[in-house]
This record gives sequence, structure tokens and C-alpha cells, in this order.
Amino acid sequence: MHEKSGSTQNSGDPHAHHDTTKQGRPTRDAADHRYVVDLHEVDATRLALVGGKGAHLGELSRIDGVRVPGGFCVTTEAFRRTVARAPSVAARLDRLSRVDPDDREAVRTLSAEIRRTIEEIPLPDWLAASITRALGRHGEEAAYAVRSSATAEDLPTASFAGQQDTYLNIVGTEAVLRHVSRCWASLFTERAVTYRRQNDIDDRGVHMAVVVQRMVLPRASGILFTADPVTGDRRVTTVDAGFGLGEALVSGLVNPDVFKVRDGEIVERTIAAKQRAVHALPGGGTQEVVLDAREQRLPALTDDQVVRLAQLGRRVEAHFGRPQDIEWCVADEDFQIVQSRPITTLFPVPEADDQDNHVYVSVGHGQMMTDPMKSLGASMWQLTALVPMQEAGGRLFVDVAARLASPAGRDGLLDAMGKADPLVRDALETVLDRGDFVPVLPDAVPARPPAGGAPAPIDTDPAIVAGLVERSEASVAALEREIRAKSGPALFDFLLEAFEEHKRVLSDPLSMQVIMAGTEATWWLNDRLQEWLGEKNAADTLTLSAPGNITSQMGLSLLDVADAVRPHPEVVAYLGSVEDDDFLDGLASLPGGAGARDAIETYLDRYGMRCVGEIDITRPRWRERPSTLLPVLLDHVRNFEPGAAARHFAQGLHRAQAKEQDVLARLRALPEGDRKADETQRMIDRVRTFVGYREYPKYGIISRYFVYKQALLAEADRLVRAGVLPDREDAFHLTFQEFHEAVRTNRVDLGLVERRKEAFRAYHALTPPRVLTSDGEALTGAYRRDDVPDGALVGVPVSAGTIEGRARVVLDMADADLEAGDILVTAFTDPSWSPLFVGIAGLVTEVGGLMTHGAVIAREYGLPAVVGVEAATRLIRDGRRIRVHGTDGYVELLP
Repeated sequence: MHEKSGSTQNSGDPHAHHDTTKQGRPTRDAADHRYVVDLHEVDATRLALVGGKGAHLGELSRIDGVRVPGGFCVTTEAFRRTVARAPSVAARLDRLSRVDPDDREAVRTLSAEIRRTIEEIPLPDWLAASITRALGRHGEEAAYAVRSSATAEDLPTASFAGQQDTYLNIVGTEAVLRHVSRCWASLFTERAVTYRRQNDIDDRGVHMAVVVQRMVLPRASGILFTADPVTGDRRVTTVDAGFGLGEALVSGLVNPDVFKVRDGEIVERTIAAKQRAVHALPGGGTQEVVLDAREQRLPALTDDQVVRLAQLGRRVEAHFGRPQDIEWCVADEDFQIVQSRPITTLFPVPEADDQDNHVYVSVGHGQMMTDPMKSLGASMWQLTALVPMQEAGGRLFVDVAARLASPAGRDGLLDAMGKADPLVRDALETVLDRGDFVPVLPDAVPARPPAGGAPAPIDTDPAIVAGLVERSEASVAALEREIRAKSGPALFDFLLEAFEEHKRVLSDPLSMQVIMAGTEATWWLNDRLQEWLGEKNAADTLTLSAPGNITSQMGLSLLDVADAVRPHPEVVAYLGSVEDDDFLDGLASLPGGAGARDAIETYLDRYGMRCVGEIDITRPRWRERPSTLLPVLLDHVRNFEPGAAARHFAQGLHRAQAKEQDVLARLRALPEGDRKADETQRMIDRVRTFVGYREYPKYGIISRYFVYKQALLAEADRLVRAGVLPDREDAFHLTFQEFHEAVRTNRVDLGLVERRKEAFRAYHALTPPRVLTSDGEALTGAYRRDDVPDGALVGVPVSAGTIEGRARVVLDMADADLEAGDILVTAFTDPSWSPLFVGIAGLVTEVGGLMTHGAVIAREYGLPAVVGVEAATRLIRDGRRIRVHGTDGYVELLP
């Protein structure tokens, strides 16, 4: 495999002319420290030289009380110098970088070519000599594990576990040299290339080191997680253990014994029947063996060993500062650690400055945006929210521990959460049922009632809603006027004052009363009409086409825009070919284009501040990226006839009025029917007066957000012109406070910006829990129901009716391709999705509750809808026929 010639001319090492002997070979010091480094010389700062695995092993060897098998690293420098001898590798890497990530066949073919080329490169003599000398220091005739250690591996945001190759029990110099080349080549396995693409890592920027470590021939081995990998609980250590080499566990050959340790005690154990083990062969290689029946049922570790191992894991975790996934083995009653990497799948825990127990509820599940937020977006929401919020994993959470500790506060919180999202309530009850996590405190002494007593209930008067809308619009207009004169640090001071006005508008007592009046009237109608008439969710029909719903108006208004586009074939064709966001300028030259442009502009003037994930101020608004609306607009052009918006509203209103007459007539036929009918009539009037306003406060918030954003972007542009920032959107990775400081000082820590970008990319791989404890336990809750058919997907019934149709799984509104009768299946919907609702027959979402935006608009449009269906986008295949039971809250998968 390696060359026989050791001359400088044939070495392929452009630096070999330094520190050489008369024979032209590198001296031992020069070669060994550039190409081969002992593990005890390595620490975390050497990742670029020895890769993730090598750096972690070097760090492990420095921890008191932690034993690591001795060995050395063949460095990335050796990899680079050797691979440079085959220029075709670089050419193929360039080709690979241009391949479509979805072209699996091209990725597979190019990866295989690169691997084969690397394996066939002769190992230079100068490198073979360095490795041979290292083997001599550690025991030339010993058995070794030869393990890949890439520079993009065992990172805090991407573990790369199992993506590159490891070879066990390699005996003899020639075998070790051969397996070094194999490890290098494994950098380009198809699975490793795919994983890098998923984590936005360029193949050309990754290099491979190789760890060569003395083999341990263990009695038992396994994996130790210093946090429970299933629940995320940081106080629970999980130990998986089996006999022989750990390969049997890693490959899934056997089920391991599983021990859970909390506070130094084993709290759970499962002893598996370990029928097989992998043992090392004397001459090299490994062999699978069948264990005798008696041994299969024996625990691989004693209880004392489990507790000792858990303590060792805590020591390793403390050194690295985060939960670890540790590979261990035990021989002669002595534990040795052969690998440690961060557990990258755990959801981070919000930071707290105390040791108290905290219970965090996800903000994103209530706001219908569970994607991660950039730093500016999260800090702006925190500054404008009415309650304190903590950030973790790019998401925001509210700590409800204090309310859960108070009996009165707990009951009110659980009731509210149950109505909003039953899964959140169930998760909170799971925490409470443990009895020891949230202490029960006496209720605070109630404050004296305000003078005059409680506020009188508001009249059923449409003028109240009109007044609130007018005040909100006046507040936004004042903000627009006043902010024009603000720039530099003065802008940020002004914004801090504007945020107080923002919160004042949001917390207007009258606004809250109107929202609650509509909500309570809805609950009253559903409860009473089910009691009196046996009819579920009657309010869903009674509220169809309720006046004043800004979000449903937004959806219908896009149908009017479609009417302005539809008569003009050239405009339709032009919009279908748009590839950028400057398309509006090109409309004027087309027949009918001026009218179409005016219709789109009018729509954007009214609704252009909206977008998917709109609570994050950094998300591009429709006004900034109008092409986002085109797929939905063109669907409307194809699927609807002129005048569809007016007909849709009129049909909903007719159904609501017919339902009202039907309900009142049936009530009057009951005992005390006139009283029941009169009460119901009052509540119908009340709900139709107030329920539409439910969507307006969010519209007002987002209107203000767009004003804030435009002003902040102007400051970002000034920083770009001054050379402080490379790109305006780099400011999105600063908090509001950091942005303020950057504008004041004209300085930005660009390293911080890059770290935030990397973290933001990593946060997309994390699934935020509905409830998270300060111990790190992530709880999603469960539906405790036994009244649904087998195999049905359970959720929350939010809009009555049953519909059967084709499921269209849509994760991005811009990718929607819907036809009449389709059922939209998605992760979550916020108001920006409402233009899609006019063209679908039903709705299924993974996130949501009775009063979230998707539910409100589904009811407004009369769409059967079930929300809060866990993993709906994964369990429902795009194109499959499904039946949505919006009244009873489940979805059937049809053949």
C-alpha cells in the first residue's frame, strides 16, 4: 500500500525539505509532530489537526480518574498531503458540490468514486515510517482499534455518530496502515455525505484524521448517556450494557441491559436476554459468538459498577460542560472510556440564575410557529410580550412553576391550557402527578377588590369593536409618523418607548373583554346546545362569515386579486414564470397588467406585513417577498370562478342564518323553550358581534412589527456601508440590545454572528416540546381517549363536520399546489396561511388548539378541522385519502 522509495522528490510532501536528513527523509520530530500525534499531547484546541473524536479522546485523557486506552492520531495534515497526490479527488469534490441533494444516485456514484480513489492512493513512505514509529512506542504487536476522526464530527451541533468507519482488533503494522486508508475513504460514504448536507457542511472543507488506539478486550461494554436520551432529563443517567465488545450493541445485534441512575441510586433496570456477543480473535478481527443460556440472563454489570460508571460519566460531563454520549468498556474491573461526544438531540434548557425547579410552556405552540427564531426575532418578542419569556433552542418559553404552585393559579392555568391545547394540559398534569417537582404553596391573600367592584359586562354593541380597531390603526399611524425622524442610537431609545405603547395596546382591558366575550359566548353555545339539543360544536356553524374577521378577509381578498388577474392570459403566464421579487414592475407593459399590478399592490398595502412565522420579525414579509403569494394566487385563478369571494361569504352567512333559525325552532319545542331560545338568541348575537375581533390584535401587532423592521433594516444598511457588517441580515443574529450597542459603537463581534448562524441552523433539527422542565425533561402530553377507531390519528376537534379527500402535505406555503377538495395537512398554520383555506376542504395540523388562528379561520370558513395531531406530516402520506372528523377530533387513514 505504501511506497518503497523515501526520497524527498517522491514523497509528495511540499514541506519535506524542512528538517530533513541527508537522505531527504523527514526527521522523527518533524514528521511525528506534523503527521502523527500521541493522544496525551492532544486537547480540544487541536480539533482541526486530529478531528472531533481525537480531540475528545485527548481531552478525556486529561480528566482525573478517567482512563483512556493509549494511542495516537494520524493527523488531517497527513490526510491532506496524501490526498493531494490524486488531483481527481478535488475535481470530483467540486462536481459533488454542484449535485442536487435530492439526486441520490449521483451522490452515491460520486461518493463511491472518491472513496475508491482515496483507498488506491499509495501511502507515502514518510507517513508509513511515522505511523510505524508510533506503533513501536505503543506496542507493535498489540491489537488496535483504527477509528475515523473527521473535523466535522462529535461537534456540539452534529455528532456524526456512525457516519464514518471504525475497525476493531487490527493486528500488525501492514494491517494498521491499510486501515488508515480505509478510514480516510470512509469520509465519503454516502451516509456521511448526506449527513453533512443535512447539516449544511461543505464536503470540501472537511478533513479526516485517524485515531489508532490500543484495543481493550472487555468483559462488558456499552454506552452511557449522562442525560436520559428519551425524556431529556439531565438528572437521569442511562447505562446500556452488554457482554464483549460494544459492536454488538452499536450494530443492534443484541438488546442491552438498561439501567437508569438518579442521584446516585438505580431507579430503573431492565436485564435483557443477551444471546450473542462480539469477541476479538487472537490473530485480528472479531467474531460473533452465542452465549450459553445461563450467561444470557446475567446482568452485564453489578449495581455497584453501574453507580460507579454513572459517577464517572458525571465527571466527564462536568469537564465538557454539557451532556455526553460515552462509549465505555470494563476489563479486570477497571472502566476505560473509548469515546465521548455531545448528545446533540437534547432540547436545551432555558438558563436560570437559581436552583429552583421550573416548568416551561412553549410559546411557539400557542403562537403557531414552532420553528426556531433568530436572535433579533426572539429578543423583540420578549421585549413586546406581556409576560417574561426565556429562550432555549431558538424558541421561547414561559415559566409557569409559580402558578402551578398556587392551588387557585393552578386550576385557572390548567383550565386555560386545556381549552387551548389539551396536550399541554396533560403534560403539566404529568409533572404535577409526581408530587415532588412543584411544591404546593398557599394562595396569596387576595387583593382588595377595586373600587366599584368588578367591571360591568360589556354590551353587545358593534361600535365597541369599531372603536378598538380605530384606536389600533391610529396607534400604528402615529408610530409610522414618529419613527421617520429617528435614526442611530436615538431610534433604539424611541423603540423602547414604542414597545411600552405596543404592550399598552395589547393589554387594553376593553380589548381583552371583547375577546373573552366572544370566546365565552362560543363556549356557552356549545355547552348549552349540546345539553339541550344533543348537538356538538353548534357554534362552529353559527359563527360562519362573522363580520370583522381580518384574517378571513385577507383570504377572501386574494380571491378578488385572482379576479383581476384571470381575464388576462399574458399576465397569468408571466406570473407563472416569475423567479424573483421584482415582478411587479414588469406587469405594466402587459395587456391587463396595470390593473393586475394595482390589485396586488392594494392587497400588499393592506396585508403585506404578514408572512409565515410572522412573530419572528426577521422573517421576510409578503411586501418584501411578494412572490411567496403567487402559487396561491395562481391556484385561485385556476380553481375559482369570478366573484368567488362574495359568494363564499354569502354562502357562509346563509348557512349561519339557517342554523340559527333551526336551533331556535327546536329550542322553542322544548320545555321552557321560549326562555332557552331567547337566551340562545342573545348569545348568537353576542358571538357574531365579538368573535371576529379575536384575530385583530395579532394583525395590529404584526403591523407594528413591520414598522419596527423597516427602521431597523435602515440601521443595518448603515452598518454595512460603514464596513461593520458584511450583510444587512447579519443584524438578525444580534439581540435587540446587541444591535443597539453595535449602532452606538460601530463595532460588531462577527465571530458571535457566525456562531449564532451555526446554532440557528442546528436548532432546525430540534423538536421543541410543549412543556420543558428545568431538569431538561421534554413532555409532549398525550390524549387519554378510547373513543376513536383503531389506527386513527387523534387530535383536537376545532371545526365541526366530516370530510373525505386527498391529503396534501405542505410544509411551506410557497410550495402549495392544491386543488378543490384537497385536505391540507401541515405542521402549523398562522394567519398567513389563511389564503389557502378558501380553496381546501379540510385541515389537519400538528400544532394548535381550540382558539388558535388555524382553528378560528377553519370555523370561519366552515372547514372540518382537527389540530394537535402529533407527527401528522410524517404519518399521513402526501396524496393519501383521509377522512377528517372535525366534530370528534380524529383522522382516519383510508385504503
